[in-house]
Amino acid sequence: MLQVRGLAVDVVARRMLADASFTVAAGDKVGLVGRNGAGKTSLLRVLAGEDDPAEGVILRRGTLGYVPQNPRPRAEAEATALTHVLSGKGLDRAATRLAEMHLKLETDHSTAMIEKYSEAEERYRHAGGYSAESEARRIATGLGLRLDRVDLALGVLSGGERRRVELARVLFAEADLLLLDEPTNHLDTDAKTWLMEFLRDYRGAVIVVSHDLGLLDRSITRVLHLDAGRLIEYRGTYSQYQAARRLEEKRMTSLAHRQEAEIQRLSLLAEVMRRQTQKRAKQARSIFTRVERMKAARVVAPRRERKVKISFPEPPRSGRVVLHGSGLAKGYGGPLVFRDVTFGVERQDRLLVM
Repeated sequence: MLQVRGLAVDVVARRMLADASFTVAAGDKVGLVGRNGAGKTSLLRVLAGEDDPAEGVILRRGTLGYVPQNPRPRAEAEATALTHVLSGKGLDRAATRLAEMHLKLETDHSTAMIEKYSEAEERYRHAGGYSAESEARRIATGLGLRLDRVDLALGVLSGGERRRVELARVLFAEADLLLLDEPTNHLDTDAKTWLMEFLRDYRGAVIVVSHDLGLLDRSITRVLHLDAGRLIEYRGTYSQYQAARRLEEKRMTSLAHRQEAEIQRLSLLAEVMRRQTQKRAKQARSIFTRVERMKAARVVAPRRERKVKISFPEPPRSGRVVLHGSGLAKGYGGPLVFRDVTFGVERQDRLLVM
């Protein structure tokens, strides 16, 4: 499905990845992990053909589906959510044409019109259109789009709904290789679980960046860890990768400390010897050369993620009601996300918003 050789990725003159080589075969489920800012999104964009690599070769076989972090449907606002999902397999035009002919039948009952509609419906049925509609609805609702919203035009859907529709379109297309960048963003818990189960059973290959890889643990066959411009491969599930990574970081940290201690010891020894006899000074130069070679080849200890601790001063005692809302509504350029919301929060209340 995918073969990468000697890949380098640059972002604004900064090298994010150098000399990476790997392959992805049919059915592989690959988790791409790394710290924020390591270059995971940039790598996916290059693999998807959205950006050019700085160096290297990428060979793609079969069809490719790519979902960026903030997908936007590339369709007319008048297209419905359903027809846009169907466009993943090229069935959108046939579905739209059939719907238009069905409307005409309400006013045109001629034999010619009925025959045209019957022929169009038979072609649509033969192409798997009706079963495809059922599958498209299943995927869209699985991702959290309400069933009564599936037949609405994209233009009236909220931004979050449109993102779900675009993700559904790519999943529905059944590409040989899926590249998914944080696909669980904007999904609720049920939709996240549904998506991970879908990917677990997906027949094609998948490369996914996600903070929810734990939900896909048993299906992951490999993990690619992007760190400091290098791509390190771990075989096994996500939890196996985590265990192996912890051991590797512990080993590398220990080795880095031992190397640093030896460099310090030899540097001090050479400095002392340099001030002694000519013979000792010559030996010191040899030790300095050895130290420089050790510095050039030394292991860098893995960076630990910083844990931010914030302490807030004790606030003055408030009144009994600390927050009150009445008749609230909110939208984002489309339909209202909520309306007529009224609530109150009293001192020492603990609320969970779901």
